Amino acid sequence: MKTVSEQPDSELLTAGRRSRTAVITAVLCLTGTVVSLLQTMVVPLIPEFPAIFGVSQDDGSWLITITLLTGAVGTPIISRLADMFGKRRMLLISLTTMIVGSLVAVLGGNFTAALIGRGLQGLSVALVPVGISILRDELPRAKVAAATALMSATLGIGSALGLPLSGFLDMHFGWQSAFWVPAAVGIVMFAAVVLIVPESPVRTPSRFDYFGALLLSGALSVLLTGITKGGAWGWTSGPTLLLFLASALLFAVWIPYELRVDCPLVDLRTSARRPVLLTNIASAFVGFAMYANMLLTTQQLQMPLIAGHGFGMTVFAAGVAMVPSGLAMVLFSPLSAAITTRFGPRVTLITGALVMAGAYVARVLLTGSVGWIIAGAALVSIGTAITYASMPMLIMRSVPVTETAAANGLNSLLRSVGTSTSSAFVAAVLTTMTIGHGPVAQLPSLGAFEAVYWTAALVSVLAAGVALCIPRKAARAEPGAVDP
Repeated sequence: MKTVSEQPDSELLTAGRRSRTAVITAVLCLTGTVVSLLQTMVVPLIPEFPAIFGVSQDDGSWLITITLLTGAVGTPIISRLADMFGKRRMLLISLTTMIVGSLVAVLGGNFTAALIGRGLQGLSVALVPVGISILRDELPRAKVAAATALMSATLGIGSALGLPLSGFLDMHFGWQSAFWVPAAVGIVMFAAVVLIVPESPVRTPSRFDYFGALLLSGALSVLLTGITKGGAWGWTSGPTLLLFLASALLFAVWIPYELRVDCPLVDLRTSARRPVLLTNIASAFVGFAMYANMLLTTQQLQMPLIAGHGFGMTVFAAGVAMVPSGLAMVLFSPLSAAITTRFGPRVTLITGALVMAGAYVARVLLTGSVGWIIAGAALVSIGTAITYASMPMLIMRSVPVTETAAANGLNSLLRSVGTSTSSAFVAAVLTTMTIGHGPVAQLPSLGAFEAVYWTAALVSVLAAGVALCIPRKAARAEPGAVDP
């Protein structure tokens, strides 16, 4: 029986645990926001980079492409290393690559240095799946859903806020600020992780699969290069087809090798389990639909008035118009956690995908004013927040606790494939369906935007359909697979 003097101590202990949970969640979510910020901060500067560095427009676009490539290649590798050698350790290494990459890009003074710096920045994308894994290890079970929802939402929050921030910084401090700011914030977050985030005791001692990592890196690099550059080079051109063929051959070697090796980079048998496989397929569809929203909204708002369906907004103003989308993700991430707690992550994923589908149908119909476009983009972001929060929960309840980071890393990789495909598809449609207006060059027609909206709605429905096929209860083939 507790005495009166013991009761305050118990309450203080509970309050301390709550405070620790909140602080760890806040630090990890801030690191995720910083990473997603740097992914989009250079997007408004792409038209300026050819003049800054004296390169062609196509070469300048590699400052976006290289980040997609290194992020896709680095995420499964860093996530696997996190399971093996410590999640906090790999979190700090990822932050270090972001800081060093930012400094290299801004201090190098030439295009090669900027390209190397952006490549190093891309490696920090692994922070999000590794951070989610830390939340599973360190937080009380009842808090994992809400914290994971917020951590997942940082991907959209940072992307939405990065556009106006970049425009503001470029306007007042020059293009170099797009690299100085991530470096400075990265240093602050590095110190915060060192001081606050504990090292997870959950490890998977094994040998690292170097050959598997090499094969997967090559396969992903040529695949994503083909996807991102296919529009500029021609989808049926020799280089594009050669890249797709090379990717298919490398995957054909990698898959049987991973099934045969004792300590694979990616446990394909675990990944082939129905809940994990279907969640990853849905993730690719959701990534496609999410990225279309960001790409189309800013382009439609910046379209010249002479097009008849544009609003002539500046890069900065169009970026500011995306802020409500980012805020919507923050506000609705608790809703996704509540749905997950009440009905499970499968229902959450279905709900979010259907919200995205409905929002895209609304976007086809509501294009007559800036307000309607902003509202439509925010609705898509609400659906995105709900879906993004559910996918890590579906993954983590279906894999051993020792493979959490690697499994989340693969899920993040599939979303990256979806976003890259979305970028290529949007570019192809907007450059194909055009209209001419006197002295103005060919501009994307309203039908082009509507076609992408309808496609994104269809892809969202497909994501919901795939989610319907996910088993209601996870199959726990491994004793370590604990429901978070």
